[in-house]
Amino acid sequence: MTFEQLQERHEALTQTVELVAADIRQLAAENRQMAAENRERDKRLGQIMESIARLVHVAEIHEHRITGLESGE
Repeated sequence: MTFEQLQERHEALTQTVELVAADIRQLAAENRQMAAENRERDKRLGQIMESIARLVHVAEIHEHRITGLESGE
């Protein structure tokens, strides 16, 4: 290879590295955004699970009360 060919190859590799670095920065930003969204989703899911647990408790109380009324207690 001539010196000029080496220079061209070096420039092409430099551009490739710059593009890859830009892609990595973009992916890192997207990853941070998705992590924040996942934390918010996890928080909301926890709230939903707590609400369901409370509803189950209320249903069990009502079931016990109805069973008691049906059996004459």
